[in-house]
Amino acid sequence: MSNESQYDSALDLLRRLNPKHTSANLSRICALAPALTEDLLTSVDQPLEIRRCTKTKRDYLICDYNRDGDSYRSPWSNEFEPALEEGEDGTKPSERVREMEIRMNEAVDVYRELYYEGGVSSVYFWNLDDGFAGVVLLKKGMVFIFPSGYTWMAEVKADVCGVAGTVVSPSGKGEGVWDSIHVFEAIDRARTAHYQLTSTVILHLSMGNEGLGEMDLSGNMTRQVEQDLPVENDASHIANVGKMVEEMEFKLRNLLQEVYFGKAKDVVSDLRSIQPLTESNRDKATHQQMINSMPGKGTT
Repeated sequence: MSNESQYDSALDLLRRLNPKHTSANLSRICALAPALTEDLLTSVDQPLEIRRCTKTKRDYLICDYNRDGDSYRSPWSNEFEPALEEGEDGTKPSERVREMEIRMNEAVDVYRELYYEGGVSSVYFWNLDDGFAGVVLLKKGMVFIFPSGYTWMAEVKADVCGVAGTVVSPSGKGEGVWDSIHVFEAIDRARTAHYQLTSTVILHLSMGNEGLGEMDLSGNMTRQVEQDLPVENDASHIANVGKMVEEMEFKLRNLLQEVYFGKAKDVVSDLRSIQPLTESNRDKATHQQMINSMPGKGTT
């Protein structure tokens, strides 16, 4: 089988497997077909992992866009961890683009605290021949604990490798993880810039207890938008990209809540009902009798 056929088959397989286990499944496929590793890592969106910057002691998110071999660049120190081999500097943005990266990290950090009330965010920029590109990353995880008679929420504390901690409750628990990946390009055009934004949301929700069993809802959604916006200076790029990311996140949240969750709720309601079937049939018969008794109404 050619590499192209293997690549298509690998992508098709990953689309059919549980998105919750994308990272583990991707590692297994790369072990079976090492020649596809680079292509798969750059084209498959994985749940984000958390690392801690050893220099600044701040958490940051890792992905393929800040990776160089087995090392990842921290947005806070601009250094790779673990350190690269002697003589290798890794891919870093120019001084101008790095300055924008710092300011964008500060802006997104405020946005994260206001909208997510926690979590971790990171922004990475890199140079292009006619502009620059970057990625805005956001991650928030929650664990919902339901002991007898009480309900509260505890934020997931991820360790240095980004593995969520576990909470055991005899009455049941739920877990939710939201990952946002916003990749953009900014092409300079005189007094304007052309922006292309590709946003992906990876969502995982699970809940279960002894009485109702386990429920696992996972998936991802990708949307793309292009815009031409005015640019006066480098600060304009920060405002323009930030506005596009905010609007895209609002759109994706609405789509998930109204379309996907709404449809899932309708399907589950049709498949499973708490009310016994005999009561449901009796209610339907009563409803039909009321309609038939109304003036001008009746069965046809």
